[in-house]
Amino acid sequence: MKKLIALFMLSGILMFPVTTKAQDAEEQEAAEETEVVEEAPAPAAPIMVDDEIMDEEKGFHQIIKEKFIEGDPTFMSPVLICLILGLAVALERIITLNLSTTNTKKLLAKVEEALEQGGIEAAKDVTKSTKGPVASIFTQGLMRYSEGIEMVEKSIIAYGSVEMGRLEKGLVWISLFISLAPMLGFMGTVIGMIGAFDAIEAAGDISPSLVAGGIKIALLTTVAGLIVAIILQLFYNYCVAKIDSLVNDMEDASITLVDILVKHKLTK
Repeated sequence: MKKLIALFMLSGILMFPVTTKAQDAEEQEAAEETEVVEEAPAPAAPIMVDDEIMDEEKGFHQIIKEKFIEGDPTFMSPVLICLILGLAVALERIITLNLSTTNTKKLLAKVEEALEQGGIEAAKDVTKSTKGPVASIFTQGLMRYSEGIEMVEKSIIAYGSVEMGRLEKGLVWISLFISLAPMLGFMGTVIGMIGAFDAIEAAGDISPSLVAGGIKIALLTTVAGLIVAIILQLFYNYCVAKIDSLVNDMEDASITLVDILVKHKLTK
């Protein structure tokens, strides 16, 4: 029995160093792998080129400015002038037309009330104190009341034409700039293409670098002219629609005014 226990103890002593050495070897390999991992360089962050940074920092105004310069200010400036002048006229017309809008129902109610209480003179005071083309037409019609209803109708029709002309004032200039801007753009296109062909003729060879500048001018001026025409066309259509609305209000209100005057004359 003692020999068996001694044999087990001897075998354990012999196995322990081997196990220890194996564990030490595994720990050393793990430590070396850890060091390799730690010493491995981290992936480099993507470096942004200066051109990419500049592209991100560019705003809308900067891009427009660059395209304006690339398209040659000689040809782009007339197109820009058309845009500025056309917008100035369009904004002035829009403000004027909005100020000319009158609540015709409210005005007719005041005129009818004034006729019942104070007669024609009271109605004139109401229309004179009200701004807008409708009130001006009413004033002209009331001034001819003593000459009969037929004269009132003629006066309203005649003065209505005058007021319509005032409302349409300035639209011809917007229409001019709408037509002129694309023409100037196409002129820049033709001149740019002529310059490109001149460069080809002078060099005796077709090279993209020679014709790129002329073609760029041609395309940019055309695009600029079309954009200006589109913008001004939107404002023009708005003004035309607003004028049509005001004219319809004037016609309806004028008919109602004549009916009120006829009723007032019959009840006198």
